[in-house]
Amino acid sequence: MKEVNQKRLFVASCLALLVTAITFAIRAKIEGVFSTDYGLTKEEVGRALAPAFWGFAIAMFAGGYFIDIVKTKTIIWLAFAMHLIGIVLLLLAKDYTSLFIANVFIGLGNGSVEAACNPLVATLFPNNKTKMLNRFHVWFPGGIVIGGVLAWLIMDQINLPWQALVGFLFIPLALYGFLFFGQPIPETERVASGVSYKEMMRNIGAPVTITLAVIFMIMVANISPISDAITSNYAYPVAIVAIVAVFIIIEGKVVNKISLLFPFVFFCMLLTASTELGTTQWINALLERNGISPMIILVVVTGIMAVGRFFAGSLVHRLNPPGVLLGSALLSTAGLLLLSVSQGPITTLLSAAVFAVGVCYFWPTMIGVASEYIPKSGALGMSILGGAGFVATSMVLPIMGKSIETAGPHITLRNMSVLPIILIVSFILLSVIINRKNTTQ
Repeated sequence: MKEVNQKRLFVASCLALLVTAITFAIRAKIEGVFSTDYGLTKEEVGRALAPAFWGFAIAMFAGGYFIDIVKTKTIIWLAFAMHLIGIVLLLLAKDYTSLFIANVFIGLGNGSVEAACNPLVATLFPNNKTKMLNRFHVWFPGGIVIGGVLAWLIMDQINLPWQALVGFLFIPLALYGFLFFGQPIPETERVASGVSYKEMMRNIGAPVTITLAVIFMIMVANISPISDAITSNYAYPVAIVAIVAVFIIIEGKVVNKISLLFPFVFFCMLLTASTELGTTQWINALLERNGISPMIILVVVTGIMAVGRFFAGSLVHRLNPPGVLLGSALLSTAGLLLLSVSQGPITTLLSAAVFAVGVCYFWPTMIGVASEYIPKSGALGMSILGGAGFVATSMVLPIMGKSIETAGPHITLRNMSVLPIILIVSFILLSVIINRKNTTQ
């Protein structure tokens, strides 16, 4: 077997994530097109875009469960194929159904990238996992910056149709396909360290309950009667969460006899992803009346996130991951509350900057927490967290779309601030749990 080209594989992984990120910027730009030109309501657009999130989750879950069986290389090429099909179908989309199907393939491609590349990066850099995962995830906000600038240039300045913007995706797609082609891909860290598949499953804490819960969340996000029934009474979601929590405790403590740290991190991931991605995906509708282009705000937010993630190493070293997450939750809360009362361009821009610093470290640091503090959860642990985050976002998108139409953007932003407020309490608890875990070791 040829020697592993660490640098080439890392660059290829970053370019694959770049494709994923640009699709987010494109969706944020063209959601208005499908409302004005194709007659879809914002709630319908939210539901048509949702497969990009739950498709992501399905691919991540499947990849996490089977990556060591089918190998990382297979997942990477599956991502390439799904991206290619999804981009072509998106170029042809003209109604709810065609937009929905295109986003299914794009979501599967995006999820396959995360399922393969997160464990690949952790394997390539075993001594700097959180740092390099943050640098890898620079290309998510970085890609949104690139996509946002391209959207402004292609559609707003040159006045080309949205299909020209989508067509740009073929360039990074071809590049990452070329860089991965013919390269040896190492085994995942879990396999290399000799941890069994059974032990990996056990370290998830409650893999069966968590998987079933995510499947149910996907159904809620995409089947209107189920969604309407659950949201008709606030007692129903509370009861469902309580039932899931009981089953997690039974499976984790009674059956697997292991700590519930991973299920707790899983719960936090649902909220961090919804806070970050729910807000940025609806940025156009949320801030279109604030006197500044929402795409400029998106570029500023994601630009700050990209810079912050690149220099995350020293911050993580000083505060440790739970400390970084706590600070992020505090700033995210402040940013959303400030955005909910902002009116002019200057206050909107400053509020968005606070929000950007807040959500900057959420995603990669959550993945890093699993990799560092629950290492035996392996590729499956990272995949479950990423997949769950996107499922949660797919549930939030239509809810936010309906709220924007009925209650207005400012009240929607204020309501979203509840999520990071819950996270403040959760991350204080996470710090206590991890400190105790470190003390007993």
